[in-house]
Amino acid sequence: MAKKKILVTGGAGFVGSNLIEELVKDTTNDVYSLDNYFTGKKENHIEGANYIEGSTKDIESLVRFKPDLVFHLGEYSRVEQSFTEIEKVWEFNKDGTFAVLEFCRKYECKIVYAGSSTKFGDGGLGRDQSPYAWMKATNTELVENYGEWFGLEYAITYFYNVFGEREISEGKYATLIALFKEKIRNKEKLTVRKPGTQKRFFTYVKDIVSGLMLVGEKGHGNNYGLGASDSYSIMEIAEMFGGEIEMLEERPGNRMSASLDTSRSNGELGWEAKVSIKDYIREFIVSFR
Repeated sequence: MAKKKILVTGGAGFVGSNLIEELVKDTTNDVYSLDNYFTGKKENHIEGANYIEGSTKDIESLVRFKPDLVFHLGEYSRVEQSFTEIEKVWEFNKDGTFAVLEFCRKYECKIVYAGSSTKFGDGGLGRDQSPYAWMKATNTELVENYGEWFGLEYAITYFYNVFGEREISEGKYATLIALFKEKIRNKEKLTVRKPGTQKRFFTYVKDIVSGLMLVGEKGHGNNYGLGASDSYSIMEIAEMFGGEIEMLEERPGNRMSASLDTSRSNGELGWEAKVSIKDYIREFIVSFR
């Protein structure tokens, strides 16, 4: 039986490496990663997968086979930093995604696109609050239009504040939960951006992966939200970790509220988040002590 060829863009990154780790468990899958290692790491490589180094905008020359399925996760994914790195955001999220869509159109392969839940923030105003949010929001529209214009098979997912194994813990691209864990280990103050009341749905990476697998297999169209049902403010998360808290000035693009819709993921696919952020933090604190 011929193996199913699956390509994961951003496969050496946080979510991508966790997805590949699950995909390679099925021996009927032939799994490939395309990553430029902007935030991805070679130590995230998973045994049994094939790794191609390069930019998504060059996918046509780098990937010399026809995939059966493409998980497109390889984009720039930070809100605040996108204001000062807008050229990178455009290159990765516009030039890169256009090239991936053209590639999928040429080879007639299904694309699972990782949209951004930022566009649902603050009652829908979130889509225009940062270069990152706007480019991700308009990319979901472009993917939908490729479906309408060219008959491209697609499914669009939305992640909500992912945490877990291989999360980036250092530097300006560090994400909140990993950053707080690192500060607890180093006995440093937990830094919270004002006002601290901004709410998020924190979702475990293995739950995200299980949702992606289902969307890849059964999903069609838009609006597959993948998020835990409970939301917490950044201050509440800091208080769960304990320790001293230092308030920092508010950053641009920092939306105050989030909106979660998992009806398609729950109803059509039977997906639900199983790991709560409260339990995850509690287990970390116990193991740390």
